[in-house]
Amino acid sequence: MEQPTLEQVIHTYADMVYRLAYAYLRSAADADDAFQDVFLRYAEKSPAFDSEEHRKAWLLRVTINRCRSHYRSHWWRHFVPLDEATQAAVPPPSDPALDEALNKLPAKYRHIIHLHYYENETTSEIAALTGQKESTVRSQLTRGRQMLEALLKGDSDA
Repeated sequence: MEQPTLEQVIHTYADMVYRLAYAYLRSAADADDAFQDVFLRYAEKSPAFDSEEHRKAWLLRVTINRCRSHYRSHWWRHFVPLDEATQAAVPPPSDPALDEALNKLPAKYRHIIHLHYYENETTSEIAALTGQKESTVRSQLTRGRQMLEALLKGDSDA
């Protein structure tokens, strides 16, 4: 298998990496930083892959790890977000009610829903990416859907 150039990899997977980073971090600036870190790591490591599925899984895994390390950082624990500033930098969602409901979900459900519905990952693929059991992923996906449905219907008990 011929290895694609860095530009080809970025062109192919840029949207996927950015969307996942944004789903985790909920900030355009932080998603930009994660995006850059993921592709910088790719450029530094120059990994060889057996298939495009393997490359995609590697990029998703590195993105998840980068987002998790962001939340563990000293800076993040002492950060107060400026919602107005990030709202101006983010393109408007296609469905504002859905985006608002997704923002209200706990991160563990939000990123599972994102991987499943926006990146078309199966529960077994999500389990491999997140290091969780497949049954845990299915449970989180079910609970996330239920919470999302309750939020969209206007229940405050979610």
